[in-house]
Amino acid sequence: MGQLAVLALRVVLGTLLAGAVLVQAMIVPLLATDLEELPPELAYLRIPIVLIFFLGLVAAEVVMVCVWRLVTMVRRGTVFSPGAFRYVHIVIGAFVAAAVLVFALAAFLASANHRVPEDAVAPGIVLLICGVSVGLLGVALIVLVLRMLLAQAIALDVEAERMRAELDGVI
Repeated sequence: MGQLAVLALRVVLGTLLAGAVLVQAMIVPLLATDLEELPPELAYLRIPIVLIFFLGLVAAEVVMVCVWRLVTMVRRGTVFSPGAFRYVHIVIGAFVAAAVLVFALAAFLASANHRVPEDAVAPGIVLLICGVSVGLLGVALIVLVLRMLLAQAIALDVEAERMRAELDGVI
């Protein structure tokens, strides 16, 4: 990975991370304030929605920090080591957690339809949110496949080192 690509990725990650922190600090409290205006029969949604939004941002921030660490390992040439697995596992866990959070949001919104005679949230919106949850699980599975490729690359690297040592011993 070239220096320019590493720098560009770090600029993007830094910008996204700063934006996520800004949203957590400013938009989440505004969301909580706006949700105070919910009808009384839907007031129970206020805390779960704000919490889901906040924790979703935390999951995104965790992914960005782990990708930053992996990019650092790439730049140093140490990404093909067992230490990279820790960050990959955290990324997988963060995507699974985000999928669960999004599905929980869909469940809470669907429950609003049972408390209010008219649809408080269109069923199509709930279905779309469930689709986002499935998409997040798909990303977690893609990262899992990439983790398997990393494991294979590390195994090949170890085998190449062993063969080099044998060859050096013969020469």
